[in-house]
Amino acid sequence: MASVFTMIINGDIPGRFVWKDDDVVSFLTINPVTDGHLLVVPRQEIDHWEGVDPELFGKISSVAQTVGLAVKAAFDAPRMGLLIAGLEVPHLHVHVFPAWQLETFDLANAQKNPDPAALDAAADKIREQLRALGHSDHVSN
Repeated sequence: MASVFTMIINGDIPGRFVWKDDDVVSFLTINPVTDGHLLVVPRQEIDHWEGVDPELFGKISSVAQTVGLAVKAAFDAPRMGLLIAGLEVPHLHVHVFPAWQLETFDLANAQKNPDPAALDAAADKIREQLRALGHSDHVSN
């Protein structure tokens, strides 16, 4: 059975994408720890990060850094968080989020029912920053 992330990537269920390329996508999580919390996910279903091809892992890291710069600018964050937990969904994903305090790194503090309008607004802010940084070719509408 396909992972929930594969279903999002394939358009079977909705996702708030900010980045798409041939190998990697990035979309907002439905349970953010802060506004602007997104996931960077390979299109290929890979369960464990330590099993990913190093070249693809490099691409995932590069996209995480690129979207992280956009998130940092969009939310005027002093720091950016990056986390690989791997317990929520059996499909490799990297959490990227603005961070103001150490508690931000605790996924147990994630919002359970965030306002969909706030998620849409966060996605729009990140897309705007990605375009400003010269990444229009990969920005999803």
